[in-house]
Amino acid sequence: MNFNVIQITRINTNDFAFVDKTNLTFPISPLASAKIYKNQGISTLKICATLYINSKDSQNPVIGKLIENDTTVEIYFTYDWDEETPETYDVWYVEVDYTSDTVKNITKVISYLSDIDPETSRGTTTGVGE
Repeated sequence: MNFNVIQITRINTNDFAFVDKTNLTFPISPLASAKIYKNQGISTLKICATLYINSKDSQNPVIGKLIENDTTVEIYFTYDWDEETPETYDVWYVEVDYTSDTVKNITKVISYLSDIDPETSRGTTTGVGE
């Protein structure tokens, strides 16, 4: 098992605010996509995610861990959540390439935005395309 962080980039220049917060739950689950492609002849799972982190104390999210279990990959993006509902966010784009001997068997990716203290998370399940 091997993963390579291709990119972690803040993509907004001004603080981002949701217009309607009625149905939001915190932390906000990642928006993610996943696709298997050939990288120099090696089957590779590309995971792309958009993360919303409180802009008041924004820090780069970190890839905490990536776990392959049968046909599922779980990826944890970690950060330190301040326990308050943010008014504004920094929007982060994260791109990860993952390889393993069984990567062709992966059918879904569950991506979590995970707080390190206290440990809480919100997840999103994404089907894998080819």
